[in-house]
Amino acid sequence: MKKLKLVMIGNGMAGVRTLEELLKLSSELYDITVFGAEPHTNYNRILLSPVLAGEQTFEEIELNDLNWYQEHNITLLLNRTVVEIDRVKRRVIAADGSSAEYDRLLIATGSTPFMLPIPGNTLQGVIGYRDIADTQTMIDTARTHRHAVVIGGGLLGLEAANGLMLRGMHVTVVHIGEWLLERQLDKTSGQLLQSALEQRGLHFRLGEQTQALLDAGNGRVGSVQFKNGDIIPADLVVMAAGIRPASELAEQAGLPCNRGILVNDTLQTYDPRIYAIGECASHRGIAYGLVAPLFEQAKVCANHLAQLGFATYKGSVTSTKLKVTGIDLFSAGDFMGGEGTETITLRDPVGGIYKKLVIKDDVLVGACLYGDTADGGWYFRQIREHQGIAAIRDHLMFGEPASSAAGHQDLTLQEAS
Repeated sequence: MKKLKLVMIGNGMAGVRTLEELLKLSSELYDITVFGAEPHTNYNRILLSPVLAGEQTFEEIELNDLNWYQEHNITLLLNRTVVEIDRVKRRVIAADGSSAEYDRLLIATGSTPFMLPIPGNTLQGVIGYRDIADTQTMIDTARTHRHAVVIGGGLLGLEAANGLMLRGMHVTVVHIGEWLLERQLDKTSGQLLQSALEQRGLHFRLGEQTQALLDAGNGRVGSVQFKNGDIIPADLVVMAAGIRPASELAEQAGLPCNRGILVNDTLQTYDPRIYAIGECASHRGIAYGLVAPLFEQAKVCANHLAQLGFATYKGSVTSTKLKVTGIDLFSAGDFMGGEGTETITLRDPVGGIYKKLVIKDDVLVGACLYGDTADGGWYFRQIREHQGIAAIRDHLMFGEPASSAAGHQDLTLQEAS
């Protein structure tokens, strides 16, 4: 039987996980070709932060080496940026002229950093934080320069700031929000985090808007100017103010997009031969940027590529853990609470512990933990499975019921509707 041709654009974690799942289900169905824009094989993008912090090497974060591609007869085309999808001839074309025909196409182009549209954003020393090249630039700059400014107080921004500080730079985090990680933490835990990071030596400017990046006089960034007129020195500016799904290729090919390539519950686009997965895909209005949902998508997408056709992806409940060494944070579900919910909070200022659980109709719908995240996984399961908590309500704050009988410190429990 003649094999079908499967082409994948992108060589990142979501796409390669789909191939791994597909090969488990059917290793003989396709001839597979992969176009990767970077010069590297598949690596763990999540671990770029430990590499920046000096805790791991680039070699240690590789997921699939060249042998893996060869063993599975996958044609790997590195350093090739795809510039066109020809849906009529069912062919993809890269910038260097190389091309491949497909019976099925998987778009896994990921996302690109959002670069603030302000004067000076193209100066040397102004970068995003997305890949090995960005990480290497930061490591190199830290050897020769002193002042770094990170724009964005989200997960990525804080990880970049921490890594640069560990490499000896004076780092200021600029964040437009009222507190850090406002998507992952409430105000109390955000302020606890800020205090902990300030004690380590990071500097913060919250509620600030960046107006311009100023030239040092040699084509390189030298300082950052704020809307209020303040200017601070910056030899390196890292933009970590969000990501944008890399959906331009799909748009040019006429595939419907809206903050990502629109896909259904089988990860199929409006063209039944083309699938999209990962950060470039928009499923039920959400483009996921965390790895767990992308791996859930990979399983479903592989099921359909393998022509089994019964799996569906309904969306994911997501949880967050911060990777800044030594600081334990966890949040999941609707941790902010709101109308119709009630909140149980626990605070231990001496131990640096804060826990907040959000309940609605006797079901745990959200959790935010700071300083003690041991029960994060258990809370996450409760949220995901919509378990009724009436029977264990009094012990809920102490994690798994089995541990509730153990002696606990005399901590204040405040309950608020």
